[in-house]
Amino acid sequence: MNSSLRITLNASPEQKQALVALQAAFAQVCNALAPMVQENRCWNRVTLHHLAYKSMREQFPQIGSQMVCNAIYSVCRTARNLFQHPASPFYLGRMQGKPLPKLRFSDSCPVYFDRHTLSVKDGSLSLYTLDGRMRFLLSLSAEGESAFREKKLREIVLSRRSDGAFELTFWFGDAQADENGVAPSSTAHLQGNVPEYVKVEAAA
Repeated sequence: MNSSLRITLNASPEQKQALVALQAAFAQVCNALAPMVQENRCWNRVTLHHLAYKSMREQFPQIGSQMVCNAIYSVCRTARNLFQHPASPFYLGRMQGKPLPKLRFSDSCPVYFDRHTLSVKDGSLSLYTLDGRMRFLLSLSAEGESAFREKKLREIVLSRRSDGAFELTFWFGDAQADENGVAPSSTAHLQGNVPEYVKVEAAA
């Protein structure tokens, strides 16, 4: 069974500023990747990595290498939802060979982390920022501790709420879900809808 755990970060004003800067930088990388998706009709993560990784590292030296990989993942999952889901208004089956629109990510787009850029250990959470690692005390419920021990962590998403607070959502899957082909991804709720942090621009 797939599940999620949401944690609000008790961030100081300085920490919030650093997380806002990370969000904006992540969005910049996503927006640099978007034309490659459009031109090549490519949202396969491995293929886009080969096409874009080197140039993204050169263009955005302030972003860590793994965060570039996470931006590639973010763009691919968004494009897959919009261009392959039959309920999407931009579903390829209805495009009839027309040029694909371009995706534009807002500065408030979610930031994706992985085990290289975020770690949880002994009641402490450590995550990557542009200025180095940021740490928070982490108080988990018994259910949350059980999820980290017993389930497979599939996605980690940092998002900013309307009140300015930041929260992390941990998405878990298990072996049974993998066998049944159940997607643990946080895209499951999108169902072809355009995320609020993405603008779809018509091809020029």
